[in-house]
Amino acid sequence: MTIDHDARLRRLKFRAWHRGFREADLILGPFAETHGPSLTPDQLDVLETLLEQSDREIYAWIVGQEPTPEAFETEIMAMIRKFRFEAHASRPPGDGA
Repeated sequence: MTIDHDARLRRLKFRAWHRGFREADLILGPFAETHGPSLTPDQLDVLETLLEQSDREIYAWIVGQEPTPEAFETEIMAMIRKFRFEAHASRPPGDGA
């Protein structure tokens, strides 16, 4: 990784963890930590664009409460949904929603 890529990734991780809506933080932060280092520059562009949207909208799209606009129905959104499902499935019974 280059210094620019590392700096960009640090900014994205911070933005993903500090959304202001805890439910979004708990999905997007761990996603950025886990998958961020392996994302291509184009995928980072998509993630940055997604993170510019409101927390509640992003969360609603991820969990299926609202339909995802076509512009945001991307490979990154699919990765986030899969990550959320796998993280939820790996929790012990009785640990959260």
